[in-house]
Amino acid sequence: MTPSKTSGAAVSRRACLRVAVAGVPLLVFGAGAATAAATFDVRKFGARGDGRSDDTRAFQDAIDAAHGGIVVVPAGDYMIDAQRSVRLASGTQLRMDRNARLRAIPNALPRAYVLLLQGVQDITISGGQILGERKAHLGTTGEWGHGIAIYGASNVKVRDVRISGCWGDGISIGSTKAGKGGVMRPSTDIEIANVASLGNRRQGLSIGRSRRVYVHDCEFSDTGGTPPSAGIDVEPDAGDMAKDVRIERCIFRRNRGPGIQVWKRATSVAIRDCTIEDNRNAGILAVGASDVAIERNKIRGNGKQGLVIRDKSSGVTVAGNTFARNAGGKPLVSFGANARMAPHIKIEDGVGPVRIAPDNKTD
Repeated sequence: MTPSKTSGAAVSRRACLRVAVAGVPLLVFGAGAATAAATFDVRKFGARGDGRSDDTRAFQDAIDAAHGGIVVVPAGDYMIDAQRSVRLASGTQLRMDRNARLRAIPNALPRAYVLLLQGVQDITISGGQILGERKAHLGTTGEWGHGIAIYGASNVKVRDVRISGCWGDGISIGSTKAGKGGVMRPSTDIEIANVASLGNRRQGLSIGRSRRVYVHDCEFSDTGGTPPSAGIDVEPDAGDMAKDVRIERCIFRRNRGPGIQVWKRATSVAIRDCTIEDNRNAGILAVGASDVAIERNKIRGNGKQGLVIRDKSSGVTVAGNTFARNAGGKPLVSFGANARMAPHIKIEDGVGPVRIAPDNKTD
């Protein structure tokens, strides 16, 4: 039987709905054609991308006009005034061409951000590069000149971005004050994926007051210039915590401080399947942290022990790691059956329960 026109239309609509459920945007029916999502090109708002013109205003105009839509950045060198920052609005997707470079204009401020996400939600930043002004910085004080600052934001994804040469951090995650009472609001549900944060002055990534931060398949290397100089520093300010942090399949190399630092008020932190090598300090340093899982990492060639646990840290599990060529030194506690780990793991007095599984090994 030949289908009627009516039944054919019904089948077509059902097919479209199945596609939408599978994860493809639902087609909009009207005049028999699909409507693509609107995009806002920063060039159409006056950005030149010539490496000389200040394109900050053009970026902001495109974001404001998009009202939470898609903002695209073609290839080019865009000069950004980090004193003003490009401020992302809720719902924005900032899509940068792989050859788009956001270059911070030199400034003398102790605190300045190329991209600022403050009190917003549902943001995606993808592609391109952010180049800080560390080498051309006009001042000598401060350590908060960041590539991307995420403060009191929620549901944020940063992926496929290269960030380098910042006066402070490549990326900083923390809180902001909300409401009339000034209540601190932590950042929540943040994903950092396939990001390279290289050669920044303070940290490759700082994780402050936050909940549910997932960092995976990234590299944080060559940090140095002002302490702590870590690849990643999980260190919330007093008054709140960093909770539920996962760091997986990342690379940490040649940082002047630790590869990873987990500081006081950090809890429920997992570090898994990472390569942590040739850092000048410890591979991993835990100070006053709780509920930390360190599993299946390659921890090699670090300037101090591969793992140092200090200052009332508790609930630490060390399992399935491979240690090699770490600087070593005499530990302050005995490892018993795990004595072969002594040159690689240092546990100070006063630390809570630490489980060192027998499947850790040395090369």
